[in-house]
Amino acid sequence: MIERVEPWHALFRQIINGAHLTTAGDLAKLVDDATARVGVVVQLYLTDVGQQRLQPVRAEAGPPLLVDSTTAGRAFQRTEIIAVHATPGYLWVPVLNGTERLGVLQATLPTGADPDDHWIREQCWVLAGLLGHLVMSKLHYSDFLHVVRRATPFSVASELLWQLLPPQTFACDELVVTAVMEPYHSVGGDGYDYSVDNGRARVAIFDAMGHDMHAGLTTAVALAATRNARRNGLGLLEGAELADEAVRQQATAGLKAPFATAVLAELDLATGVLHYFVAGHPPALLLRGGRMVKALSGTIHPPLGLGHLAKSKPQLGREQLQADDRILFHSDGVTEARDPRGEQFGVDRLVDLTELHEAAGLSPPETLRRVARAVLDHQRGQLQDDATLLLVEWSRAAARNVLPAP
Repeated sequence: MIERVEPWHALFRQIINGAHLTTAGDLAKLVDDATARVGVVVQLYLTDVGQQRLQPVRAEAGPPLLVDSTTAGRAFQRTEIIAVHATPGYLWVPVLNGTERLGVLQATLPTGADPDDHWIREQCWVLAGLLGHLVMSKLHYSDFLHVVRRATPFSVASELLWQLLPPQTFACDELVVTAVMEPYHSVGGDGYDYSVDNGRARVAIFDAMGHDMHAGLTTAVALAATRNARRNGLGLLEGAELADEAVRQQATAGLKAPFATAVLAELDLATGVLHYFVAGHPPALLLRGGRMVKALSGTIHPPLGLGHLAKSKPQLGREQLQADDRILFHSDGVTEARDPRGEQFGVDRLVDLTELHEAAGLSPPETLRRVARAVLDHQRGQLQDDATLLLVEWSRAAARNVLPAP
């Protein structure tokens, strides 16, 4: 057994030690040199930001692979390790950073190796996890991997907003948070944020008036203000008031987008108590047992930036969640999306699709990916407004469902 283990341990050491001085563009060669120790050949594919294609990191690997119609795409969709029995055999292994899906790894095994060998699958899973962390670390100071992940050029507003957003998926034992934004390459006024610390989850969704750089700046200011309040130990109401004033000050500087709607929420992970604040935004939807229980409207306050919060006594809504409840936040670009006949996508369709995909055993991030695709298809791929979805699941089962089965 030692003879089998040591080459893989040396492989991991070589990648970790070499990565300190490796650029993003040289990452593939570093991995090639290391995996040669065990006779495995690796190709890394990263999903585009819209999660429709798997883009090869090396151009010579061939064209992108479609997420919806390939074996590699199935591994990505279901976060599943898939064995292909060919000569030689190979594995498709999902590549994650934490629980955020970044892409897939194709690991071609030495001739005669069994793709169903549990020990080999486990080593390839660890290798994929290591690469996921390295990819995220290189993204901070490299353009190469950003370019790989873009099937379509970004607008300047999108460039700004995506730099501010947290990962699209996070999970811990009691919780999954996942989000999608479309059109991802030209989003202007939408945004989301979350943080999970010390048994509490804080989430937020924003939508500034307009669909241009001014809208993007307004959302950036609102997001930064609420994040600043959170990091300074302030509550939801104080965060809303700070964002209201920060956006109002930007409006006086001549920006065209003088306000942003928002929903801010805080969930106690031990008790399931949810507090929330609605500022002119479509209320979040409470989903339970395969149906929508209610819209969490509470008291709806004016949008952020109009200066009304300082003059009033804003109130938080409160809801007691049950185990496995889901809270679905959305911008109006989802429900008000119209097909060529003028029919809106609507709340009922949004809820039905979310419940349908969850009932099929799909993970929360894959559920949202498919719902976002349905919204795009409803408008024939041409959204008239930003469409953002943020799903929060208070569920141990959902948290386990975002990783491959043992």
